[in-house]
Amino acid sequence: MELLEFGHGGARVIAFPTSRGRFFEWENRGLVHALGHALENGWLHLVCLDAVDAESWYAYHEHPGARAWRHEQYTNYVMNEALPWARWRNDHPFTIFAGASFGAFHALSMGLRYPDRVNRILSMSGLTDIKMFMGGYHNETVYSQNPVDFIPNEHDPWRLDRLREQELILAVGREDRLLNQNRELSGKLWDKGIGNALREWDGMAHDWPVWHDMVRMYIGGHD
Repeated sequence: MELLEFGHGGARVIAFPTSRGRFFEWENRGLVHALGHALENGWLHLVCLDAVDAESWYAYHEHPGARAWRHEQYTNYVMNEALPWARWRNDHPFTIFAGASFGAFHALSMGLRYPDRVNRILSMSGLTDIKMFMGGYHNETVYSQNPVDFIPNEHDPWRLDRLREQELILAVGREDRLLNQNRELSGKLWDKGIGNALREWDGMAHDWPVWHDMVRMYIGGHD
């Protein structure tokens, strides 16, 4: 697994690529440049991860259970290898998970699942419900990875406290086909007393130039 690192200090940002994207996508598509001022001033430490989407959710030739398990392995890599490595590189106490489109699903799935390790989640035009990839298949692994499923059934007081301490930003276009998914997740979070900032942008807003504006506006928290 390859990654790219930018910056020399500040809050740690774990950045996920879009659908079947690679670790260099944030750099090539201008998101690193959009955060250039914060990186140069030591306010952010950006770690751009690779992904295995082509081996998990997009591997339609595989059984859905195997695809979900491959994502589980990826989750273990992020939480137990990449994140500890980033903490070793920079001991700042604050961690942000961020992504756009399918990358936002990764940020939400892992960030909400491990709220004691992630302080802020920035979802830009994000997929929030993975069931559309499963063709009706569902098991415990899929459930544990899917925020719109596991958040309503969260009853553990300690976990709820950690979730309520997180900063959650869901930025999405009003004409984006994922708008209703974002509204659904936002509502389910509020039903559990978990505050979140649902920010609906004009138009489709599902493209790199808009994500440049979103990441600059929200990486430091909601407006």
